[in-house]
This record gives sequence, C-alpha cells and structure tokens, in this order.
Amino acid sequence: MPAVFFTSDTHFDHAMVARLRGHDSPAEHDEEIVRAWNKVVRPQDVVWHLGDVTLRPIGKVAGIVSRLNGTIHLVTGNHDKAAPGVNPNAHRVQRDWLQYFASIQPFAQLRHQGDRLLLSHYPYSGEGDRPGGDRFTQYRLPNEGMALVHGHTHDPDQRLGFDQGAPMVHVGWDAWRRPVGISEVVDLLPGGSS
Repeated sequence: MPAVFFTSDTHFDHAMVARLRGHDSPAEHDEEIVRAWNKVVRPQDVVWHLGDVTLRPIGKVAGIVSRLNGTIHLVTGNHDKAAPGVNPNAHRVQRDWLQYFASIQPFAQLRHQGDRLLLSHYPYSGEGDRPGGDRFTQYRLPNEGMALVHGHTHDPDQRLGFDQGAPMVHVGWDAWRRPVGISEVVDLLPGGSS
C-alpha cells in the first residue's frame, strides 16, 4: 500500500537557501534533499509537494527532481514558474512541469481516516519569522475551520500553529528536513492519536 507524504520549500538550485540551511553549495544542498527524501519515500509512495520547488525553470533542476522517489503532486508556491496566480505565463510552462509531477494545482483537499485536510503552499495567516505583514494574501485559502497543511513560512521551530482556532501544520523542509508522513500530520492535530 502506498504511503502518503507532504513536504514543501525544497528550493532546488537556490544558493541563498542552501547557505541558510548550512550547505556550501546548491549542489550539496540538493543532494542532501535527495538522500533524505529517498530514505523515507519509496518509489510506490505518494508525495504532495506544497510549493517552492525551485526558482528556476524546471528543466534546470530536472536531474534532481527525476531522482526523487514517489508519485509527486504539486501544489504550487510563490516561487514556482508553474504557479497560475503568481506567474501570468504559467500556462506556457505547465506542460514542462507535468513531465515531473503527476498533477499541478493551486490547492487540494485530502481525506485520511475521517480527517479532511486542505493543502496549500500558504498558511491561513503568518509569515514565520519574516517581519512585516502577510504576503500573497490573494492566494491564501479562507479559513473556514478546516485543518490546513502548508509550507511557505520556512519556520524551523513551528510545526503546528493555529489561525482563529483552525489548526495549521507546517510541513516545510526547514521544519522537518524530510517528507512528513500523513499519520504524523494527523497526530499533530487536536484530537490526533499521539
């Protein structure tokens, strides 16, 4: 049976992010992500990548993305060239991105053992440690009380947050350093099994 995982904000071939994560080069950073990813994700598993795969055209990181285990679905982030809201030319590049991702969408919804989870790159509110107000508010889902799984904040210290009582689970690479299993996400929710 395939397992389901989440991650976000891999930022392949991004020198500044590689440096912030303690790597000497983007290549070293990217190889560490491939190693950590493939350590937990099997080829038959499903991964929901919640955006910010790369700032580059997908062909520039194809050698890395094609080595990642699992069937990968992409919920686009603000840095992805395939993001329909952020990039007005996304429709021109989505076919290229679909060579590496099973699907591409701005948000999604999953059910797991009775729990409904919204998936988005963006939290309902918040920017992590970044000063200033919320960015990209026009692309954020409205909070109607459903649990939200997200990336974007790059916050290494927060995995679970709340917006007006609704739980938000941050699955970004900075918080986990690996793809996160769906049962780990559900266990963090109020009433979860842990």
